[in-house]
Amino acid sequence: MSNYEVKTFYFEDDGFIPNHPEWPVVFYEGVLTENAHEAEFIFNENNWLNSWRNGIFDYHHYHSNSHEVLGVISGFATVKIGGKSGCELQIHTGDVMVLPAGTGHMKIESSADFQVAGAYPNGNDYNLMRGVDGERPDVIDEIRTVAIPETDPVFGVKGPLFHHWQKENKKSPNHR
Repeated sequence: MSNYEVKTFYFEDDGFIPNHPEWPVVFYEGVLTENAHEAEFIFNENNWLNSWRNGIFDYHHYHSNSHEVLGVISGFATVKIGGKSGCELQIHTGDVMVLPAGTGHMKIESSADFQVAGAYPNGNDYNLMRGVDGERPDVIDEIRTVAIPETDPVFGVKGPLFHHWQKENKKSPNHR
């Protein structure tokens, strides 16, 4: 793994996108720069399965029944995380985002060669929620019941994810 920086982003429920009530998005900036093409393999080796390669939808969406990891294999993009009142984030080849269940995300724009690998802890199935009428209150309860994964998708059992995702984690300002 190359030199990287870990950033966290906390988001409140915006009335449409619930986001996670406790855990932040964990962003590993540049962690796979030297081996981005192996992102899917690395996730699978760390038991983040049910993987795929493609882009990111260009509309707000989230998964209420699973966490998700996204690793940029090629290109770059501007994504919005946290729903309509969230923040825009520039992502590049080698970056990895770990999204806790309920976290809104969408692509705003990207390079022509933009591609990500995505995966889910233990190969969980995932749903596709869009923050529309009829999703609540069921999704709120479902998000709270999604367990902390057994492994970090990049580093396995000793990854930095566990420092940021703990039952006693308290929300702090938008990021650090």
